[in-house]
Amino acid sequence: MDYFVGYKILNWILKFIQLTMGKKIKWGIAGLGNIARKFAGDLKLVPQAELVGVASVDGDRAIAFQEEFDGKKAYDNYDDLYRDPEIEVVYIASLNQNHKAMTIAALQAGKGVLCEKPLGLNKGEIQAMIAMAQKQNCFLMEALWSRFNPAIQKAKQWIKEGQIGDPKFLYAEFSFYRLDLDPFHRLMDPKKGGGVLLDLGVYPLFLAYFILGRPKNIVAQCISAKTGVDVQTSMILQYENAQALLYCGVANDSDNHAKIGGTKGEILLHGFWHNAQKVQLTQSGAITQEDFSSLGIGYVPEIEEVNRCIAYGKKESELWSHKDALELGRMVEQVFEKIKGK
Repeated sequence: MDYFVGYKILNWILKFIQLTMGKKIKWGIAGLGNIARKFAGDLKLVPQAELVGVASVDGDRAIAFQEEFDGKKAYDNYDDLYRDPEIEVVYIASLNQNHKAMTIAALQAGKGVLCEKPLGLNKGEIQAMIAMAQKQNCFLMEALWSRFNPAIQKAKQWIKEGQIGDPKFLYAEFSFYRLDLDPFHRLMDPKKGGGVLLDLGVYPLFLAYFILGRPKNIVAQCISAKTGVDVQTSMILQYENAQALLYCGVANDSDNHAKIGGTKGEILLHGFWHNAQKVQLTQSGAITQEDFSSLGIGYVPEIEEVNRCIAYGKKESELWSHKDALELGRMVEQVFEKIKGK
């Protein structure tokens, strides 16, 4: 059976079981910024998910968030959320530099964790988070929602089927104009884990890893803001028989398409490709296109995967494992070494 089809069948079975038994996975959200709002909006669309509690260091903000997204409880600190006996899994959506500490605290409280990407600022942080998850026997996954995007999964299926022959070239970017940002904005502030590589570059690096695996070598250069963070970063990934050309930045707007070229054809993921709604296959001039209308804004497949893992007692996802998160973290760290001249 094709893995993509098998995964869909497993999700259908899970939905049937949970709906029949009335079982819902009970969620908490820690860190209530813009990305948490998007996630919470999609969480409401998943019948097998229930938002139990939310937490922020700003109690009023937590109450407003809880009321807007139909949560049951609001906390003015994270520890009380982690200790809530009703919550099974916590979505951590705080700033990048807080991911490690918040994830470890939630794991120590016995909670499963879905932590927003990047899982850690470096491989050392990621290793520590994985080690704690294993010690506590708790679920942990990096919230890399693009991994669960149906159009991207379809592209991978076509490649596995040999539809484009041997993959030889991959191009992906993630860019938009925001050079007008305040120096204290999280993207521009090095103390907040800023820079486009951590915030945007993770996506094209993920696609290269997902399609081509770990590269033999990486070449990278960047342009930095006055605050010291990178605002444009270009990368060339060298494989045994393929290359990937990747870019991330806040210096220009773009259609943000991605494409994968092979010896027999080409696949185009229409931008913003990281949440593509359609994928196109070209073979000898003949075009096949498949459209995927997403429920919500794109987080639903990721939420369903976490629900599936929690329902079946899994400690990591087979689709985005601890090893995958660590490998991607190593690639990000390697790029940092190149652009910082280490």
